[in-house]
Amino acid sequence: MRATKAIVAMAAFAAFAMVVAPASAQVRIDSQAGDPDFLSFGVGGFDVIAGDFSSAAFQFEYASQKRLWIFHPITGLMVNSDWGGDAYAGVAVDLFFGNRIVVTPSFAPSFYWRGSSKNLGYPLEFRSAIAAAYRFDDRSRLGLEFYHLSNAGFDDHNPGTEVLLLKYSLPFAQTH
Repeated sequence: MRATKAIVAMAAFAAFAMVVAPASAQVRIDSQAGDPDFLSFGVGGFDVIAGDFSSAAFQFEYASQKRLWIFHPITGLMVNSDWGGDAYAGVAVDLFFGNRIVVTPSFAPSFYWRGSSKNLGYPLEFRSAIAAAYRFDDRSRLGLEFYHLSNAGFDDHNPGTEVLLLKYSLPFAQTH
């Protein structure tokens, strides 16, 4: 039931992003402009659907634009105000709706620690996320990210949780 709610919420979020984009916009996977790497900062809520252990959430993420087929690597850290959190590394793909709207689904295994927060049953969790953002002229992005954490049945106790964040992505170029 919770997984169904999460999937419905992610689908609604993606549909919203598509409606916001101009009707004539063409969906592209590659920005065709060579977006740089990003350092993102997010703030929002942890356990936003069940609400049993609601707390503030803070996220830092690095997204490289090096490609493996259509995917690019991401790595990040989320900490909530109950000192729980997760560290993750995975892949994402940017879907461009015109030049301004970017929808980014991602997947990452993560290491979760509870703190005084929600017991997710097992330290290995899987993070399924979708983000929708507005891309500014300087390539920075401002948007929302929603993700679900679940241990995929590695433990009998698998309540999962959802996180919703307001996210700002700051572009930067690496020097070689």
